Amino acid sequence: MEYFKINGHDFYNMMINGNNELEANKDYINALNVFPVPDGDTGTNMSMTFKSAVSEIKGMENKGIGDIARSVAKGALMGARGNSGVILSQILRGISKGLEDKEEVNAEEFANAVMEGSKAAYKAVMRPTEGTILTIVRAAGEAALKSNHKDIKKLMEDICVHSEVMLNKTPDMLPVLKQAKVVDAGGAGLLIILKGMYEVLNKQLKSLSINEGTGETSSQAFIQDLGEQEIEFGYCTEFFVITDTVDTEEFKNDIGTLGDSMLVVGGEGLVKVHIHTNDPGAVLSKAVKLGSLSKIKIDNMREQHRHIIEETIPVKEEEAPTEKKEYAFVSVALGGGIKNIFNDLGVDYVIEGGQTMNPSTEDILKAVNKLNADNIFILPNNKNIIMAATQAEELSDKNIYVIPTKSIPQGITAITSFNGNVDVETNLKNMKDAVGNVASGSVTFAVRDTEMDGKSIKEGDIIGLIENKIEETGKDIFEVCKNLIKSMVNENSELITIFYGENCDEEEVEKFVSELEQEYEDLDIQCYNGEQPLYYFIFSVE
Repeated sequence: MEYFKINGHDFYNMMINGNNELEANKDYINALNVFPVPDGDTGTNMSMTFKSAVSEIKGMENKGIGDIARSVAKGALMGARGNSGVILSQILRGISKGLEDKEEVNAEEFANAVMEGSKAAYKAVMRPTEGTILTIVRAAGEAALKSNHKDIKKLMEDICVHSEVMLNKTPDMLPVLKQAKVVDAGGAGLLIILKGMYEVLNKQLKSLSINEGTGETSSQAFIQDLGEQEIEFGYCTEFFVITDTVDTEEFKNDIGTLGDSMLVVGGEGLVKVHIHTNDPGAVLSKAVKLGSLSKIKIDNMREQHRHIIEETIPVKEEEAPTEKKEYAFVSVALGGGIKNIFNDLGVDYVIEGGQTMNPSTEDILKAVNKLNADNIFILPNNKNIIMAATQAEELSDKNIYVIPTKSIPQGITAITSFNGNVDVETNLKNMKDAVGNVASGSVTFAVRDTEMDGKSIKEGDIIGLIENKIEETGKDIFEVCKNLIKSMVNENSELITIFYGENCDEEEVEKFVSELEQEYEDLDIQCYNGEQPLYYFIFSVE
């Protein structure tokens, strides 16, 4: 069947299938994140953003294509999470602009809309980096405009083919991708959406329903609906195979007799494997013959059935002050101790979030709307939340000011620099200047093997970062901490502040602080129980 025009119903199904494909492959996209810290969430952020987009079009399958595109864009704007999600929302916003007020479109009109998506994405990023999702959406737009096909199915095929070619070139554009032997995660996510859209036209898919997803791990989602006695294969086994030569169909046949709920997907050097089995060792023995294994995860589902833990931490609802204030603060933080510190410093509303859990634009707007103040400052405290906060600033009719804090120490420094007796502009300058004078460090663990910044990093290694750049690696947490602080302290340093995480032993922390006080006797040292997950320590030096 040829599609010389597509209407709202066609576009509706294209969006739904794009969402479903992205949801099904979000773990694969997460695994493409090259940075080895435990917050590789590009797939999750994109999936949650797109899910918010398609939730806006429920029941709209018979509307015009312009109406549906506008609702998709609105949902994506509000649900945008992380930098990848915000860029995706801008792509959809641009496409919506190109389809505005139309009941149906031909190939030329649709091609122009795709290019509008590319333009909107580039416009949203102050310093665009090639080799990312931006490169892939530009490739899609260029392919759309160059295509001579009047059949939109053929047009979408051209878009997908050219975008995939460009995606495979991203390692040549970004050395960090080449070192890790992966393609760009955001670009791969966009390609999955585009292929899902093409599949609707190519296979003439109709009456699709939204795959809502659960936000849970695959093993949790499976076991919630089963009684313990019903679990035939007790171990949910997941891992990635790093290889350029694997035949996924042959490997499926090879391990198919060892369990059920099998999934083998991927390509371009990385294959995700998921299977429920009673013999994980047998599966891994077969897989290791194909290439290097990464991110091996084995869950005992029978045990988990008795102790399912809800992983998602909701945005905490707090009572808004009734009396109007001149100034108010919204901060993002993860960890009970850190949250309390922000509250003690005068923050009016703390959104629980950060690494692995980026709040959406809508989450930030909800927090803002709970506050009764003439001027509201937002402290994102994470580089991957700044774009969503800025988008909230643009969408709100309140006076919102985003201080681009990239870490918890920067956020604390910013608010301690605030002076309620001076005007907004003076405070903005003072807070931004103060943020520039604080060095932030953190210590966590590597979630994958990689080569980065000249360092060979193995999964499970302790890594120390300064401003999100890996500076130290090792096997001992406190040794890495000491070396990291030594790199951060200089002749102008006066204060070291330490926030220790939820899994740290307090006696060991006290001993560590005592050693620091002896080594840096001329500096003030403050230590707080931040209770943050994933990161053993967060440091600041001022």
